[in-house]
Formats: sequence, C-alpha cells, structure tokens
Amino acid sequence: MSRRSRLYLSAFTVGSWTLLSRLTGFFRDIVIAALFGSGPIAEAFQVAFALPNLFRRLFAEGTINAAFVPIFSKSLSDKQEAAEFARNTFSWLTTALIVLTVAAQVAMPWFVLAIASGFRDDGRFDLAVDFGRICFPYILFIALASLLSGILNSFGRFAAGAAAPVLLNVILLAAMGMALASGIDPGPALAWGVPVAGIAQLALMWLACRRTGIRMALHVPRLTPKVRRLAVVAFPAVLAGGVVQVNILVGRQVASYFDGAIQWLAVADRLYQLPLGVVGIATGIVLLPELMKRLAEGDHEGSRDAFNRATEFSLMLTIPAAFALVVIPFPLVSVLFERGAFTSDDSHATAAALAVYGIGLPAFVLQKTLQPLYFSEEDTRTPFRYAVVAMLANAILAIGLIPLAGYLAAAVGTTLSSWLMVFLLWNGRRRLGEKARVDRRLRSFTPRALLASAFMAVVVFGLAELLLPWLTADGIRYAALAVIVLAGAVAYFGGAIAMKAISLAELRQVTLNRKLPGDRLGED
Repeated sequence: MSRRSRLYLSAFTVGSWTLLSRLTGFFRDIVIAALFGSGPIAEAFQVAFALPNLFRRLFAEGTINAAFVPIFSKSLSDKQEAAEFARNTFSWLTTALIVLTVAAQVAMPWFVLAIASGFRDDGRFDLAVDFGRICFPYILFIALASLLSGILNSFGRFAAGAAAPVLLNVILLAAMGMALASGIDPGPALAWGVPVAGIAQLALMWLACRRTGIRMALHVPRLTPKVRRLAVVAFPAVLAGGVVQVNILVGRQVASYFDGAIQWLAVADRLYQLPLGVVGIATGIVLLPELMKRLAEGDHEGSRDAFNRATEFSLMLTIPAAFALVVIPFPLVSVLFERGAFTSDDSHATAAALAVYGIGLPAFVLQKTLQPLYFSEEDTRTPFRYAVVAMLANAILAIGLIPLAGYLAAAVGTTLSSWLMVFLLWNGRRRLGEKARVDRRLRSFTPRALLASAFMAVVVFGLAELLLPWLTADGIRYAALAVIVLAGAVAYFGGAIAMKAISLAELRQVTLNRKLPGDRLGED
C-alpha cells in the first residue's frame, strides 16, 4: 500500500470512530434538546460542561499534540527512557489537575461569570454553579486520558483515543434514561454522568496504553531535562490554547445576553463539529506523528507528501459539507432536533448560526492540517502569535457586530477570525521548507472539489425545496432528509470523479482495507 493510502487509512480509522462519537453525540444532544429545549437547564448544563472542556483543550489536547508527542516520539529509540518520561509527565499533570479541580470548587461562581456573565441575577446562574461543581472533576480524568492517547498515537495506534468519546455520550444518555425511568430530575443526573464518563474514558486509555508496554504509575514528579524541555515547548502552546479559549469565551459571553442563544449555538456547533471532528481532528491527530516519523528518517519528500495528502483528504470532505451547511441549514436542524421542548423558533435561530459556521468550516479544518507543520519543528511560538491576532479580530467582530447581528455576532466573529488564522498559518508555512510546499496534485484538486461541491449544493437545495412538505411531516421527515443527503453525496462524488478530483481506485483501497500490513491499528 502506498504512503498516501496509509495516511488516508489512518485518518479513516480515526475518522470512523470519531463519526460514531459524533453520531452518539448527536443523539445525546437531541435528547437534551427534547427534554430541556433552550431553557435554563439546557443553558446551565452547556456552560457547566464547557468549563472542564475549556481547561481540557487548554492543558491537555493542544499541549500534548504540540509539545509532548514530538518529544516522546524522539525518545522511542530507548523505550525505557520514553516510558520514564511518560510516567513523570503523567505525575506532573495529575498533581496540577488535582490543584486546579480543588480551586475550581471554591471559585465556581467566578468561573461561571467568566464564561456567561449574562446569567447574573437570573435562575441560570445558580444552576450553572451547581452543575459546574459536579462536572468540573471531569478535567482530571479526561486530561490524563488525552496524555495516554498521545502516547498511543506515537505508536501509530489511533483507534482507542478516537473511540473514548463514545463512552461519554453513551454514559450521558444512560444517565438521562435512568433518571426518567426512576422519575427523578434528569438535569442533575446529566451533570453527574460527566465525571463518571471521565473515569470510564481514563480506564479505557489506561488499558490500551498497557498493551504498548508503557505502564503508567504515579510517583513524586521530578524535574528532569525532558520535563524542562516539555515545559519550554508547552508554555507557548498553552498560551495559544488560551487564545483559542478566549475566542470561545467571547462567543459565550455574547450569547449569554440573549435568552436561548447558548443552546442555539451549542446545537449549531454540534452539527458543524461532525465534519470537523471526522475529518479535521482525525487528520490532525494522524499527521503530526507521521511528520515526526518522516523527519526522523530524513524523508523530506515523504513529509511533504504527508502534509499535502492530509490537506487534500480534509478538503475532500470538508468543502462539500460546508456548502451543505450553508444551503440547507434549516432542514438539517429541524429534522434532527425539532421535537419536545425544542420548537420551530429554536430551529430557525439555530439554522442561522449553522449557516455562518458552515462558511468557516474549511478554515476550522485547515488549521488542523497547518499547525502540525509548526509543531513538528517544536515551534509553538509562531502559531501563538497568529492566534493572538485572530483573537483580537474575533473579540472586535463579536462585540462590535452585536447591534447589527445580535447573538449571531458570536458566530460571525468565530468564522472570520478562523479564516484570518488560516491566512496567517498559510503564509507563514513558507519558511518551514520543503515539507510545507504545496504540490501540483493539491493545486489541481482544490478548484475541482469546489466545482463538484457547487454542483452538489444546487442538487440538495433543489431537493430541499421540492421535498419541503415531507421535511415537516412527522414520520417521513427522516426519510426525506436521508434522500437529500444521499443525493448530495452521489452528486458530489460523481462530479468529483468525473472531473478527476478524486481517484475511485484509491477511495476503494482506503475504505476496503481495514488493517495495514505490519500495523496494529485494528487491535486497539
């Protein structure tokens, strides 16, 4: 199998698990919307659950990908040394997370105000504080699980880390189901399901990590040279992650001043996160270890090919998804979420936000393929500088556009600042040398994918108008949406193959080969 197909298959493995995660997440959010609509319980939970996830992205995922994985990967020539570095990092991270979790219990009212000051003086505030104290310990378990996932990724094992989020969704669904069956309030049950899910995710990653021969154990953390190096590289990554989280905070702060807007944006976020998670995150997870491997071997041509094929794979599915989110946002939202307490007015408000996010979807994904180029050089400072510029742009747009766009100002700021971030990363990549050079195949692919996506957009928009009565009818609206989605897929891939943007033979090889010779991806 070619290097290109190997990279595609690794991304396909992660993407398949991430798709299952996103689908179970869809069902979870559908149940939450049906039970609570856009009312105070739904919004309080969204804020409470956002708090540990904010710190997870800040201290765990971004830092591990940017700092830990490159250093750990370079240590694998001496597995005992690599294992000791991993255990020491695990001990340091555990210590820091325990301190953070205890402090958050005391400071939770201030945490809630920092993320949603619009809740002040109404019933959502007390609910968010109570739910926040229950949910916040999740950071302890999920951040440690993210570290173990980074170890597995360095060994080329991606499935367990991609599968772990499925546990979260299943446990939260079970918590709500058990509460309803027992006749108790599903709101607190939903909140308590979060730390329980974190324990389950950490256990899964712990067991998967043991199979690599890396056995985790807590001990008194030591300040070794590798840990010092990790701190030096991680610090700018944490700052960059902080900038990203400031963008999220700005959006939630804006939304908190409009009743229901936090839930509308959360549902819109769930929909655009489906292609983002399946394609962008999957490719980003696979690309960094692949780049490190090629660079360690002195294979500059291979590293360049890895970057170009990762970008091509991302755009292959992201461009048509973006067109679909822009042209048929209301059918997607109404069919998937409009039931119970989630009304038609909620669907229209959510669809408007989804269309704005759809415009930014390619930018969100391209960041995932461009940043590993810098991280593979242990350069976390440059993305941080770019992120600061994007953060300032986001704050100015999100706050400045409130009189014109209302709650949608948050989505507009996020989308436009993300495209600015891509512009800066794209221009800055030129100094990274051969591995960041765009090849002829990618230059040829992109305009053809855009044309195929435009053709698909015409097809799905026309079908949505034709099937509008079916899309609003109980019982058959799911079938109507399925017809539109299937027709869109046929239109896009048919057009892309006809224009030679996609190789049918290569797609068949990626989708039919479940396991690579010599790899153990399928065993995780």
